[in-house]
Amino acid sequence: MIGNANISIFAGSSGKAFAERMCNYLGCPLGNSSVIRFSDGNTFVRINESVRDRTVYLVEPIGLAPNDEFVEILFWMDAIKRASCMSATLVMPYFGYAKGDKKDEPRVSIRARVCAESIELAGADRIMVQDLHCGQIQGFFKKPLDHLYALPLLAKYVKTLNLDNFVVVSPDAGYAKQARRFATALKAPVAIGDKQRSDHTENAEVLEILGEVKGKNCLIVDDFTISGGTLVNLSYELERRGAKRIFAALSHNIITTEGVEKIEKSPIERLISTDTVDNPHIKGNPRFTTISVAPIFAETIRRYHNYESINELSYSIPDNLFAECVKDL
Repeated sequence: MIGNANISIFAGSSGKAFAERMCNYLGCPLGNSSVIRFSDGNTFVRINESVRDRTVYLVEPIGLAPNDEFVEILFWMDAIKRASCMSATLVMPYFGYAKGDKKDEPRVSIRARVCAESIELAGADRIMVQDLHCGQIQGFFKKPLDHLYALPLLAKYVKTLNLDNFVVVSPDAGYAKQARRFATALKAPVAIGDKQRSDHTENAEVLEILGEVKGKNCLIVDDFTISGGTLVNLSYELERRGAKRIFAALSHNIITTEGVEKIEKSPIERLISTDTVDNPHIKGNPRFTTISVAPIFAETIRRYHNYESINELSYSIPDNLFAECVKDL
């Protein structure tokens, strides 16, 4: 499917399932590699085949074990470049440290910038990522970055639910712009939550909802959840204000077991998200629907090597590609 491209795809310890889905779509084998974690906590990575003069892709999110995954990425990039590859691309479906995008209080680190510079210094020539917490984080990277979006896929799936008279709900003003894009794709109105977070705990208080939700089906949209607190608190407030059925759609899902319990007890009927993080806490749970974006990443690689447009995937997902993304549901 990729012309005469001389490529190899490898997976880090947290990216194997995602990389295998990419390889299945592209019709190529997953590269042979090893990761060893020693008893003292040290990480060892090894490529078990030649990558000389090859275009190499490493698949690894920074997700549920961010410190281990970040360090592993650095070692992988170094190993790949020292093995005389032609180029090294990091496929990082979820960039967990993107939340540290600014110095908003004294004497703190801008963690996303530190990670970006370290990844490039380790050898990455290109980066592929989905739905950064803040779009401006692209500027932390000096090397080319492909920023993919889950919105077209999630919106297309929500349409299959055949919900009528519904409203797209943003959990706060900060996500309102993205919520409006969802609403445009779904031809629905927008409501915005007004929440307050007093500290670094993962709990936020919903103070107000701007917009009409009474008698409507609601779709809460956000980029990710950890504790489920914002989604659950917002769902209770929507229910209190007369909303009918309540759904949620996320670009990433790194929810904890405690968060899963909160969702199960909440008015949220179904939480729809992508597989950028291989989250064991939601597997087999009927309250959660996971759609694979691995085919979209793979299609981006295919188009890149075939000199085709990548940009259009930011706005629409072809039917055949959509079928690949949802075939395991």
